[in-house]
Amino acid sequence: MAIFGTKEKVKKEKKAVVRHARAAKLAEGVAHDIVRAPWFSEKALIATEKGVYAFAVPKEATKAQIASAIKEVYGVAPRAVRIVNLPAKRKNMRTRRGVGVRSARRKAYVYLNQGDTITFA
Repeated sequence: MAIFGTKEKVKKEKKAVVRHARAAKLAEGVAHDIVRAPWFSEKALIATEKGVYAFAVPKEATKAQIASAIKEVYGVAPRAVRIVNLPAKRKNMRTRRGVGVRSARRKAYVYLNQGDTITFA
């Protein structure tokens, strides 16, 4: 075998995989499990004036799943989704036990287009 072969190398073409953030298909009835509840805090209520809504979501939910769940439940297509993981915290309890642990949580900030709103209740 020679150092410089006469065979041409066959180039392998990489197929581009197109993944859209809003292209996730959800099974029927799963949307309410992904978007568990709206997150009502002072910061979240101020952000609703700018078209940003906060929701409690499960730890395994992805941005694409959250976006499609918002579209299915509220009928509004989000512009962007951001996710925040909140760590568990030790809290003082006013009992004999003394200290407890608040569980870790996850919330999603959903950005809507101008003019779109979500009404709760």
